[in-house]
Amino acid sequence: MKPLKRSARRSLLVAHVAVSVSWLGLTVGLLTLGLAAFSTEDPATAQAATRAMKIFGDWLIVPVALFSLLSGLVLALRTPWGLARHWWVWTKFWLTLITVALSIFSLRPGIDEAAARGAVDIDLVVAPSVATATYLFVTAISVLKPWGPTRRGRRLRRSSGVGKGVDERTSGRTA
Repeated sequence: MKPLKRSARRSLLVAHVAVSVSWLGLTVGLLTLGLAAFSTEDPATAQAATRAMKIFGDWLIVPVALFSLLSGLVLALRTPWGLARHWWVWTKFWLTLITVALSIFSLRPGIDEAAARGAVDIDLVVAPSVATATYLFVTAISVLKPWGPTRRGRRLRRSSGVGKGVDERTSGRTA
């Protein structure tokens, strides 16, 4: 695949980071609303919190999750990092794919059900808690870039005969 030009790569990287941070914020918001609805004795507060969760679920979860996945995929496929060349990228991809699927096929229906009842059960506290921890982990590995290249990445590096580059984290090849 043809690499992105520097300006396009930087623009997409900024968009990817912004939407990924938005996804984290959305999940923290859902966690806060879920905790409020779960822990209150006031039915009006629980109903208001579940209605707000439904608005987030109906309008934000799917587009934010999908844009985060797609922008990350384009960055992986059209930059020297590659999708399966480094363990941190590969791990990030699979965790994102799993959380997108869970957000769309499990979290949204759970929010819809809770909004219809006007109350939440512990599942709508646990799910955003796990999602928040996952997104924080993904953010950490994006910054730290641990674990080095995959077997495929090492093989590609040897076969290309390239010396320094993204694998050695030189300052000239990053964002």
